[in-house]
Amino acid sequence: MKLLFNKNILLNSAFLFLLSIGYSQPNKTVKNEEFVPQWAKTVVWYQIFPERFRDGDTANNPTINDIKGADPQEQPAAWQIHPWGSDWYELQAYEKTNGEPELWKHMLRRRYGGDLQGVINKLDYLQELGVTAIYLNPVFQSPSLHKYDSESYHHIDPNFGPDPEGDRKLIATENPLDASTWVWTSADNLALKLIENAHNRGMKIIFDGVFNHLGYNSFAFQDVLKNQQNSPYKDWFIIKSWRDEEKGTKFDYEGWFGVKSLPELKEDSTGIVEGPKQYIFNATQRWMNPKGKGTAFGIDGWRLDVAFCIGHPFWKQWRAHVRSINSEAYMTAEIVDTPDKVQPYMQGDEFDGEMNYNFAFASAEFFFNTDSTSIKASEYDTKLNELRELYPSGVAYVSQNLFGSHDSNRVGSHIVNSDLGIGNFRNWGTYFNSSTASNNPNYSTRKPEEEDIELQKLFAIMQMTYVGAPMIYYGDEVGMWGGNDPDSRKPMIWDDIAYEDEVYSVDGSKHAPDKVAVNNDLFQHYKKLITIRNNHTALQMGTYKTLFTDDEKGVLIFERNYNNENLIVVINNGNSEYVVDVAELSKECFTDLISEKVFENNKIIVAKKWGLVLKKCI
Repeated sequence: MKLLFNKNILLNSAFLFLLSIGYSQPNKTVKNEEFVPQWAKTVVWYQIFPERFRDGDTANNPTINDIKGADPQEQPAAWQIHPWGSDWYELQAYEKTNGEPELWKHMLRRRYGGDLQGVINKLDYLQELGVTAIYLNPVFQSPSLHKYDSESYHHIDPNFGPDPEGDRKLIATENPLDASTWVWTSADNLALKLIENAHNRGMKIIFDGVFNHLGYNSFAFQDVLKNQQNSPYKDWFIIKSWRDEEKGTKFDYEGWFGVKSLPELKEDSTGIVEGPKQYIFNATQRWMNPKGKGTAFGIDGWRLDVAFCIGHPFWKQWRAHVRSINSEAYMTAEIVDTPDKVQPYMQGDEFDGEMNYNFAFASAEFFFNTDSTSIKASEYDTKLNELRELYPSGVAYVSQNLFGSHDSNRVGSHIVNSDLGIGNFRNWGTYFNSSTASNNPNYSTRKPEEEDIELQKLFAIMQMTYVGAPMIYYGDEVGMWGGNDPDSRKPMIWDDIAYEDEVYSVDGSKHAPDKVAVNNDLFQHYKKLITIRNNHTALQMGTYKTLFTDDEKGVLIFERNYNNENLIVVINNGNSEYVVDVAELSKECFTDLISEKVFENNKIIVAKKWGLVLKKCI
């Protein structure tokens, strides 16, 4: 989902309406055998928003001409690459020159220069952290910072590669309708290098597929704008009226939720219509088996944007196509809705898993929220059980268990604002608006304090030990903070970059300085937990059994078991230390894998707001 900063009220109203009427007809249930790729149970995901992760090549940074067509449509009088280490809310001199009173326009115009070389340069960092799978937000050709307004699906954005000007000249020689004429640009080849380097480190990598719409700048839509009914792409989009001077009609079309920079692709009862469908299928083949060299050189799967906006028939056809290329490919969907609405997509003929926002919602209600949405340990356990039991075998194990993302406030900032009523996740529109600092004057943009970070650490223990593949949003592991879009898309914090203190508020006023720097203690905590998960198959593929809940004390104890490996996880969300008194743990000696402390004689004590991962002493 890519809710645009200035249009979020409109988009969220449309989003909720769509969910109320949407594509929720039941699918045929697939029984017996698991349909998910087994490797997807074992990974730890890391989500990267490329433009904000790392500038690995300053020579390819975009120019003012490269952002034409992105929202906001008006071109600025002055523009430059934004300083990576600058105070987030402080307007730079060039921005003040433009005289725009609306902050969202400044935010959408900013470019920091992140690129694919930056990702390649930081693969060692990800490997040190323990990451084994990467999800890249869109990397395809696009004028925006977020790349959800694709100019094409078969080319990497030239500004993500080493030769933007040369790449654009090469692209201009193609016939987009004829895949045999498609060239491999320097940016495309750099993407293949990234894939190869990730694979050499034992990492999987998936791309973001944005197949509901193309961008205003796309080759297909620009041809329709120019040639109208004579365009070979005239049937690709939902056209409301054609330009006709004699009849006095103007050209009009359907944009995603009314956003004109995102013209929607046309669907009929069979799915996305033939022209764009074939183009999508060709682009899918290109990135999964590049240059015909084999699937080992291609991406390992896809994350599908706003999957709920496309009817089931297309997804069934597309899944069959993907699996015909690579039988082990992984497909995960963005479907932000109640579990019963998500269920039809997870029956074996569409997706393997989802970005598991319902895990995030339930976790926030148990660990963080202090308003009416707060739940007790037994309620949390019940909600998690419902999610595990809702889907066919294997789906829960490969779904991406996240909290932060490019479409939510960061986990640290959610904790800071846990008393503001931002936990109304069941109403996504309310949640989005109330967790966006510019929409909510009570939303605190301050840096999380030590107590907040300790609660994030507790959530991380749960995330890394529970059923499902944990996913970290870039920077959460080093303490980044921020409200919802655009604040969730700040530039990554690195040790070798100098950062100004954050002193500016969203309204332009000043506050006490918040120091921006890597939180090494938090990084080490994530690294330790990821190591534990990577080293213990029981946490990746093991069965789950609840051993005990204590609503008064805020305690959840569960067991993960795989073959002969048995681990017990103790989560103490209470405000006092807890002495574990569970029959299953009596007369045993346990080692806590986090602290490496040994507990004997049935005296297992867990500190407040903390957790243990217990393994029987050898």
